[in-house]
Amino acid sequence: MKENLQVSLLQWDLSWHNAGKNRDKADSLLDANPGAELYILPEMFTTGFTMQPDKVYETMEGPSVAWMKARAKNLEAVLMGSLVIKDEDRYFNRVICALPSGELIHYDKRHLFSYAGEDKHYSPGKKQLHLELHGWKIKPLVCYDLRFPVWNRNTEEAHLMVFVANWPQRRSNAWNSLLKARAIENQCYVAGVNRCGVDDNKIDYQGDTQMIDYVGEVIATLLDREGVANIRLEAADLKNFRQRYPFLKDRDEFRIL
Repeated sequence: MKENLQVSLLQWDLSWHNAGKNRDKADSLLDANPGAELYILPEMFTTGFTMQPDKVYETMEGPSVAWMKARAKNLEAVLMGSLVIKDEDRYFNRVICALPSGELIHYDKRHLFSYAGEDKHYSPGKKQLHLELHGWKIKPLVCYDLRFPVWNRNTEEAHLMVFVANWPQRRSNAWNSLLKARAIENQCYVAGVNRCGVDDNKIDYQGDTQMIDYVGEVIATLLDREGVANIRLEAADLKNFRQRYPFLKDRDEFRIL
């Protein structure tokens, strides 16, 4: 396991249903922040959180996935973020992980936000994903997944959990509290990558993109501003903490999909 991992979290006011403009914005943020090994973008970063997948969907051969592959190669880093993807006549809120080798792996959002009707427009994922990067085990998840600790349970000894989101300001207390809870109970780093601004449905997003350590302390945050948070995660610190406080060995035993 590499002794440290350089991670960059991107936050901006997403342009509604405008993939090209959002890719351009991401380009400007990426170009201004070279050197990371993992770049993380928000949920539905090309469209905003939309219930009109038929109007904005792309495929795994579409321009946004191609852009992610090209940027990952150019940056020599992993690029991660979710897109509206059509696959076999179904729509998914899909986290794409583009590797610099050109390989693509993905995670489909498991818990669809029924309060906004997401379950009526998208299909749920059925499998978790564990990405390994320089020996670091990384588990990507999406927004509403955050509320379900059983699904987030650290069965694979993940070192970093990632939640990409469009989490609204009026429920920001839950966002900030649950990110800390997931970090503490799983003894791992947790990245929460949100958007900011106001979308076309007049929903206000507070941002609060942040990195939390295994103790539950916020070690980086963007608050409500556009920008990039650059963080170096330390493997030795995490390993030493887990050895000193081996709480994970006392977990209840049960099977998760």
